[in-house]
Formats: sequence, structure tokens, C-alpha cells
Amino acid sequence: MTEQQEPLSYELLRYARQVRYAPLGEQGQRHLLSSRVLICGCGALGSVLANTLARAGVGHLRIVDRDFLELNNLQRQVLFDEEDLSAALPKAIAAANKLRKINSDIEIEPIVADVDHTNIFQLCKDVNVIVDGTDNFETRFLLNDVAMKLQIPWVYGGCLGAEGQTMTIIPGKTACLRCLMRDTPPPGTTPTCDTAGILGGIINVIASIEAVETIKLLSGATEAVSKYLTIIDLWDNQIRQMNTESLHAHADCPTCRGDEFPLLEGKRGNHSAVLCGRNAVQLSPISPEGLDLEQLATKLTSVGEVNRNRYLLRLSVDNYLVTLFPDGRAIIGGTDDPGTARTIYAKYIGN
Repeated sequence: MTEQQEPLSYELLRYARQVRYAPLGEQGQRHLLSSRVLICGCGALGSVLANTLARAGVGHLRIVDRDFLELNNLQRQVLFDEEDLSAALPKAIAAANKLRKINSDIEIEPIVADVDHTNIFQLCKDVNVIVDGTDNFETRFLLNDVAMKLQIPWVYGGCLGAEGQTMTIIPGKTACLRCLMRDTPPPGTTPTCDTAGILGGIINVIASIEAVETIKLLSGATEAVSKYLTIIDLWDNQIRQMNTESLHAHADCPTCRGDEFPLLEGKRGNHSAVLCGRNAVQLSPISPEGLDLEQLATKLTSVGEVNRNRYLLRLSVDNYLVTLFPDGRAIIGGTDDPGTARTIYAKYIGN
């Protein structure tokens, strides 16, 4: 004769199937309900993360995104629909509207902002976990800096084509992103979703792993947190894992030591300046890496009209004129908003 289970309180009824999962249980669910999470970016990864964590009952979701919806977002950004597109809503606001209909018992805090070193401390205040829903390495390294500085666990994730990767980072206990790669890839050296494409399925897989890792952290099940960098390729049907324990033990990482937080200190990344009377924004890298204009011209011909000479490269795309210089500077014509300019740069050039 099986022992009868105690009935759940009304507060927990919507999470009944989740509570019945023994490793989480009622106590773990109550931890979720009292937790606060920062979801940085609410595009492809971020929208799946927000949807999953809201349904799981995370008590407070702070969703930060600088962007507005475009038609091509609907292929993979699961919280949004054509009505949101017609309303020209920022992604954070559209996401919050949906999530409040999904779970009215939790708090949704949408913030429309460009995440950088000037606001990241405020965005991370009072959160228990930071989750990566971004699309560029500059912001990811900023998240790594602030997480290590404030000793907040965070979950990294990224996707391109049919491949994605994710890693859970607990300051002082696991390898951090800088242990894995010492710096952001130079601009123009890595493909982006807009130049190489992406399949929606890999987004759902990686974001789901990120969400479960977040639930482990929030519920106190830290012993179950993955110790691996996990890489999944859905097209070639491959799963690869790299144990990061030895990497953390042997890597001489200045961020893990607490010596260097370059993105957090504003020593890396792009400085922006609105060009008066031009309807344009200039982005100037703090640490110029230089751009290979010939290589970029080849890559960008598939996304817009490209013109190049020995001094500069120009890309016309989506009503914007992107002018790139060999020293790493960029002028984004067609907007006077620095956040929009950085979005366009990240989409087509990279970090």
C-alpha cells in the first residue's frame, strides 16, 4: 500500500508536476518562488528562458533588452507574435505582457536598456542568478565580470547555425568565461546569426539547459549543477562536453583572482558618440583591434550592398548605412540612438 501524498497548498498547485519531481520537491519550489533572476537579453535565448522560468515559478524576473521586434525574430523568439510586431513593442515590454498572462503570481520587471558598465551594477542588484540571453561576447564578458565581482552565479549560453553551447559559472567554485577564453573575439572575426543563420531548434535546446541549471542554483541543488561546457550540434547529431574543473584548478585567471574586470571598468568595448546633424552614431573601440575590411566585405555581401576601398567599407542594410574603418571605428547611419547603433553593429559585424 503506497503512502498517500499530502495535498499541496493553493500557492503550489500550478507547480504540482514540478513539485512531484523529488530532487526539487516542495522546499525547492518555495526557494524558486522567493528567488530573483536577471535575464540579460530577451531575443531568441532570452525569450525561451523567460517563458520557462516564469512557468517554473521564479518569483521575480528582471528582463533587460535594448531591441525592438523585427519580422525575422518570429522564427525563433517564442514569446512573440505578429501582433507584437505590428505594435512595434520593445522586446522586454512584449515579453512582460505575455508572461503576466502566463503567470500572474510572479513579478515581471521589464527594462528597455542597453546593458553596459554604467548600469550593470544596478541591474544586478538583489538578484540570485544571472542568465545569459545575449547575442554578443562583449556583453557576456561584462556579465562574467560583474558576476565574479559580486559573487553571483550565472549561466552562459550561445547559439549559431545548428550549434549551441552553455556553461554554468559559480564564482570561486567553477571556471569562469575568462578561464575558457581570455578575451572577446576581435570584431569581424566570428560569424553572427545574421551572417551565418540559425535554426530555432538549437535555441530551445540550449535555453532549456540554461533554465534547468538556473532552477538547480535557485533551489539549492548546487551538487547537481553541470561541471561541463556542453556543446550540441543538432545538424551533425553531436554532443561534446569539456570538464571545466581542471581548467578552473590550473588556469591563472586574473578575473577569478579578483585582479581584473576590464569590461566592468569600461576598459574594453565600444564608446559611442552621436554625430550632430548626421542622424548617425560613431562607435569607437576602447582597445582597437583593427578590422580586416577585405574579409568583412566577403562575409557581408550576403546580407546587404557592400562597397569598399582602401580606406573604408560601407554596408547598406535595413535602412542603415554602416561605415567601417580599418582602425575598428564604425559609423552607423540611420539612427541617433547609441543602443540601436550597437545592436546593428553586433548583428552584422560581431562584438
